[in-house]
Amino acid sequence: MRNYEALFILQPSLEEEAIKANIEKFKGVIENAGGVIDNVDEWGKRKLAYPINKVNEGYYTLINFKANPELPRELERIFRITDGVMRYMVINPEK
Repeated sequence: MRNYEALFILQPSLEEEAIKANIEKFKGVIENAGGVIDNVDEWGKRKLAYPINKVNEGYYTLINFKANPELPRELERIFRITDGVMRYMVINPEK
């Protein structure tokens, strides 16, 4: 298993329950694929470096996890099709 970091930005207009549901959904994807979550760090609402679709804020969340090399591709696919995700990035910090 390799170490990975997934950082994603959710729309700030989402209600608190929707934000929590999305975070739980992404954690479930990782755990159901055999990954192990080390840490979930919710940074909260922060100002974006540049506007995305005329929105200046986003809800940031960082998940550190260990997984097989196939999981990040599946996780990115889930990020791409989930409503409310503005931006995402999955990296292997060891490289």
